[in-house]
Amino acid sequence: MSLPSPLSSPVAGFVVDTLRAAGCVFAEDEARLMLSAARTRTELAALVARRAGGVPLEHVLGWAEFCGLRIAVEPGVFVPRRRTEFLAREAAALARPGSVVVDLCCGTGAVAAAVAAAVPGAEVHASDVEPAAVRCARRNLAAAGARVHEGDLYAPLPADLRGRVDVLIANAPYVPTHHIGLLPPEARDHEPLLALDGGADGLDVQRRVATAAPDWLAPGGALLIETSEDQAPSTARAVEDGGLVPRIAESEELYATVVIGIARRSR
Repeated sequence: MSLPSPLSSPVAGFVVDTLRAAGCVFAEDEARLMLSAARTRTELAALVARRAGGVPLEHVLGWAEFCGLRIAVEPGVFVPRRRTEFLAREAAALARPGSVVVDLCCGTGAVAAAVAAAVPGAEVHASDVEPAAVRCARRNLAAAGARVHEGDLYAPLPADLRGRVDVLIANAPYVPTHHIGLLPPEARDHEPLLALDGGADGLDVQRRVATAAPDWLAPGGALLIETSEDQAPSTARAVEDGGLVPRIAESEELYATVVIGIARRSR
């Protein structure tokens, strides 16, 4: 039996009310997506029950919208945030056909997929230490012909990329350890801690990325790191300490901050 789609229908109204009662701020929008995804009332009930139980919407649906793309998202994998679209746009603006692009801590591969879609002909690589994330990223990046590597940061990358990377992207975890408990339950309970916890000040992984970046970047290549507004000066300092020339880019619309470090052309 097909499901009614208008939110004025009794079934849809029940879905909206249930989601509202569970604390979903965008209950109407989420109800539309679930009504579209479910083929039967039984399926719909299961989706609503999971969402009302606190499971992230993207894990319930199995996908997230990112830069106009539908990105597959598996349970237990970090959900791409809308603010990270700014990171993807900044990276795409620095890439050209033929550019070598590497996405570290790639998660679902959303940023790499967005850059590949925006810059046809780029050579795209991605890496993540989480097996579930790598599996997800391979699904999302297969059509782009990108290569996804499993391992810690640079470790699994092909050695022949050293000194050739034009655009190096890192959405590394940057939540300070003592702030993890303050995160919404959706993140805290359903996303891997490894994708959230950035250490005492949130910058442990960022520093590792920045320190090794000059070995991988081509002359004039760029490292882009998503960070918070408050942490941006410290992230920029880490990038500078790594030997790159930093600048801070911000998007008021997405409440997003990216530190960009440029490799010097002469070494």
